[in-house]
Amino acid sequence: MTTRALVSACAAAAVALVTAVPARAQAPATQGAQGTQGTQGTQGTTTFTKDVLPILQKNCQGCHRPGEIGPMPLLTYAQARPYARAIKSATQSKKMPPWFADSSVQHYANDMSLPAADITTLAAWADAGAPEGDPKDAPPARTFVDGWNIGTPDKVVQMPEPYNVPAAGTIEYTYIILPTRFTEDTWVQALEIRPGNRSLMHHAVLYERTPDSKWLRDYPVGVPFVPAPRPGRKQRSSDGDRTSEGSLADEWLVGYVPGAPPYTLPADTAFLVKANSDFVLQLHYTANGTAGTDQTRIGMLLAKTPPAKRAFVGLVNDGGFVIPPGDPAYQASASVTLASDVELLSAGPHMHLRGKAMDLRAVYPGGESEMLFHVPRYDFNWQQLYQFHAARTAPRGTKLDVVGVWDNSTGNRFNPDPRAEVHWGDQSWEEMLLAIVTMSIDPKADVTRLFEAPKRRSEESAH
Repeated sequence: MTTRALVSACAAAAVALVTAVPARAQAPATQGAQGTQGTQGTQGTTTFTKDVLPILQKNCQGCHRPGEIGPMPLLTYAQARPYARAIKSATQSKKMPPWFADSSVQHYANDMSLPAADITTLAAWADAGAPEGDPKDAPPARTFVDGWNIGTPDKVVQMPEPYNVPAAGTIEYTYIILPTRFTEDTWVQALEIRPGNRSLMHHAVLYERTPDSKWLRDYPVGVPFVPAPRPGRKQRSSDGDRTSEGSLADEWLVGYVPGAPPYTLPADTAFLVKANSDFVLQLHYTANGTAGTDQTRIGMLLAKTPPAKRAFVGLVNDGGFVIPPGDPAYQASASVTLASDVELLSAGPHMHLRGKAMDLRAVYPGGESEMLFHVPRYDFNWQQLYQFHAARTAPRGTKLDVVGVWDNSTGNRFNPDPRAEVHWGDQSWEEMLLAIVTMSIDPKADVTRLFEAPKRRSEESAH
């Protein structure tokens, strides 16, 4: 694994990533092994108010409400009734809610897959003609903060001016530096990126640039730019040479990708933003045939007291793969070894349109191992972090191994070109191999020393 493979962050992976949301912003959990409480199943007529609405509130309304990614709102009977058959079909096929990890290998706190009882309830409602039922049976409506999934932000940072996105052409990763205006070290419990124009946004990632970092220092504050390659190099890495020009202390905080569900940090965990740091916002716009503008915002919830643990996002990736033309199941791997004791909170995969499957396994110092996620059917359109039901203790010496599989054949209907030899690259017609891992660490830990230095390829081949 190359040095770049260890430290280069695929910004698109944030993609994966992920909006960090504190536990208090989540809907109350009412779903048990038998499904959502109140479901009648075969006990009389299944109705919307008593049986269906609780399921939609818990599993669907986070996306299916005005201003979110769902194509139609499902807040009321009038809104849901026309889609009763579609809801039955999508849930029986398990297309919805989107969930791609194998829950038999790990228990996840954010598992969105529906229990069989809930799927049966939704089908029974559709088959009965989608009756409304007694309005008095309806649970209280869920409340949402308009425009934010994390609740009302304590602080909002916004691009100073709208950015013009052209109707056509390839748009390189664009960056804008935004001052945090924090005059003291600040603990951030939750962050959320809100694009001004989702139809043009492929993904976005927010980084912290520490005061002494040299990363992107040649570029102005508050003005969008595409960074030029550094002297002697053909191009910058997928995170703008973040960790080679700067360091791991210039850390990844949060990302946005369409369809990514909210992410929960434990109540005793938060990100550290150093005094006088800058935010670096990476934006990947995609032309869709119509020119438009975007003015993205970042919302933050600040911790009221210093947390017991510090959140940190680590990456397991390698850019040395070469996918042959026409190969239906090309496989490659990557790994990192922890140089510090950490707790693993969540993990998720990132590939592009040829991505087929990915596994992430932890191999502990004693030799035992554990599958952190197994995603047998990767979907580029629904990229998620899978939150462990309980944090996984990973002592120093733990190895994180990722294996990815791509389908570069004509059988992949999303394949941009089965005749192409495919390498690592930022654009969707190129590929990536990356696992994103959210961890908690000692608040005093040196984040630049969390991982062992990777072996050189010559050392690896010698063994």
